[in-house]
Amino acid sequence: RVYLMTLPSNYSSAAVSEFLLICFPNYQSWQHWLSLPLSLLFLLALGANATLLITIRLEASLHEPMYYLLSLLSLLDMVLCLTVIPKVLAILWFDLRSISFSACFLQMFVMNSFLTMESCTFMVMAYDRYVAICHPLRYPSIITDQFVARATVFVVARNGLFSLPVPVLSSRLRYCAENVIKNCICTNLSVSKLSCDDITFNRLYQFVAGWTLLGSDLVLIVLSYSFILKAVLRLKAEGAAAKALSTCGSHFILILFFSTVLLVLVITNLARKRIPPDVPILLNILHHLIPPALNPVVYGVRTKEIKQGIQKLL
Repeated sequence: RVYLMTLPSNYSSAAVSEFLLICFPNYQSWQHWLSLPLSLLFLLALGANATLLITIRLEASLHEPMYYLLSLLSLLDMVLCLTVIPKVLAILWFDLRSISFSACFLQMFVMNSFLTMESCTFMVMAYDRYVAICHPLRYPSIITDQFVARATVFVVARNGLFSLPVPVLSSRLRYCAENVIKNCICTNLSVSKLSCDDITFNRLYQFVAGWTLLGSDLVLIVLSYSFILKAVLRLKAEGAAAKALSTCGSHFILILFFSTVLLVLVITNLARKRIPPDVPILLNILHHLIPPALNPVVYGVRTKEIKQGIQKLL
């Protein structure tokens, strides 16, 4: 489980080769009961997103940029779920707490990068709705398949490159003896605080990079919807404003839910000393489950074309 290595200061210490994940350290007796709703949400998230992807792939009327962006969001949701939830369920069901050094930091990278990729995808989708409502005549020439391809490359490259230093910095720290992570997943803060090195720069980079990426996306989303609202209020024809807003209603609901869950997670982490430590752990898991489960459901219920496509598929 551990091996010995010589440190620069000429003393020996047990260096960690794997970690042990301890889910809900204060309430381990009800872990099996919690696994049932988590399993159902996991199956719903995978099933709903897979159905949406297959529907968009097979239905020719959905081969449009807006639905390609929705496919990208579903794909990101599925990868996030598959990276986090199977390990959580393995811990809750079979008590398989150990995770290798490399697997832990790979999970950390996927969580950090794909979370910001989702935020960036929401930003691109907001721009798509802005062009559709504020410049409808130019929409076909601006929002093309090539635009979607370039946007996808931008989403992956920007967030992958800025998120990569987080696990790299954590993996380069010395983990001398302690290897018990009081969390269900390998978050940067949970892992790095086990190190016997100074982690100030590590935490500072994650804070600055995370809020720069998420903050810039949020600002652009707010600007897009401000222009959309301004354009809608100018419409004089009866029912035109409601029709215009309905085209971006599903997108706005998803952004609102994504931001709310993220905000609650941040607040609970900041107030960690005032609340039970298991609450932030549970919220972190739900953040990787509830949005992926609800995103395709909201679009499937509110979007007529997707609803018809799913009915044809069934």
